[in-house]
Amino acid sequence: MLLGCIGDDFTGSSDLANTLSKQGMACVQYVGVPNGPAAAHVEAGVVALKSRSIDPDAAVRQSLEALHWLQAQGCTQFFFKYCSTFDSTPQGNIGPVADALADALGAHKVIVCPAFPGTGRSLYNGHLFVNDALLSESGMQNHPLTPMTDPDIRRWLAPQTKHSVGHVAAKDVFDGAKAIKAALEGEHAAGKRLIVVDALRDADLIEIGKAADHLPLVTGGSGVALGLPANFVARGEIAQTATLWRGQPGKCVALSGSCSTATRQQIKLHRQTNPAYEIDASDVITGALTPQTVTDWILQAEAVPLAYSSADPQAVASVQAQFGREKSATALEAFFATLAQQLVNAGIGKILTAGGETSGAIVEGLQLKTLEIGPEIDPGVPALRGGDNLVIALKSGNFGAEDYFAKAANVLGRDHD
Repeated sequence: MLLGCIGDDFTGSSDLANTLSKQGMACVQYVGVPNGPAAAHVEAGVVALKSRSIDPDAAVRQSLEALHWLQAQGCTQFFFKYCSTFDSTPQGNIGPVADALADALGAHKVIVCPAFPGTGRSLYNGHLFVNDALLSESGMQNHPLTPMTDPDIRRWLAPQTKHSVGHVAAKDVFDGAKAIKAALEGEHAAGKRLIVVDALRDADLIEIGKAADHLPLVTGGSGVALGLPANFVARGEIAQTATLWRGQPGKCVALSGSCSTATRQQIKLHRQTNPAYEIDASDVITGALTPQTVTDWILQAEAVPLAYSSADPQAVASVQAQFGREKSATALEAFFATLAQQLVNAGIGKILTAGGETSGAIVEGLQLKTLEIGPEIDPGVPALRGGDNLVIALKSGNFGAEDYFAKAANVLGRDHD
């Protein structure tokens, strides 16, 4: 294994694995830290953790455990993957995890770049944009767990890290890898260790990747990993072997706990032509609704049935005010995990999930350990095989086209070269 990656949630990890696979690396996503060695053919390993919203100390502990396993596999470079909308709070764990990994690897000039132009995330003057809106005006300010109220990644990261935060401006990035390297060195000389790097186009990510050659640690969204495989190709270290995908027959179901603007639009379109069951969070928390009730409904439904707890920000806030944020989130995650278990036990072999926390709960509930990377459904969302008779797709809340659910169901069901 050459490139060792640590993801802070399961949807983002599949997004990263998709990026690396498309660039020719033999990549596998692991659910949690594996107990044994990786298969010999794996060139990039992505250890997916469910650490995005947990206490920083716990996130550091889990991330270092993943790092030690990846080091034992022989990795020569490491990547810490977090969300392309930098999901955290001022007391969040992105900074502490980056600090701990950097200390463990003796890494300086650590790139911080959540940009992902393919999904509308760009970074300019240290400010993160979602399409044409600042992060704090994109809907992410209403996130139920990690509301993003400041688009300046330098300011957002500063209280999370023990180091000074640097910046490589777009003008240097536009001048290519040599200028980026010089700017990184200049920030390092000025005492900066975590360095936010602007990026507006895929071409910028490629140049950042070139500049990151031989850096022990890179951090960011999956976009900045776009340029890393080329370094291994240039050294003749990877085989660039295509992976065949075997589709799964049978019924496909969609489960959504995401409250993002994009997912709610996808639900609105999907339910026009497919059965949909709206899960009331209050009913879940009080026990008035059980997973078995929804399972029975799904098994009787036609087409691609959708069960969702996605709601607008006002409804989410009301539930959280009544029951508490943590209790609400925990109850819904447990509900979806049990629901997925019951569906698979009933013979369902294709499951679509929407939302990082929901996806993580479902993957853990199904006790999946290794995910084979398949064809891309939409930017950042690949098809995944979780077992001989199970394929899934894990979608981050704001990812995917409006017709995502129908498109994903189609991709999961057909073979691809």
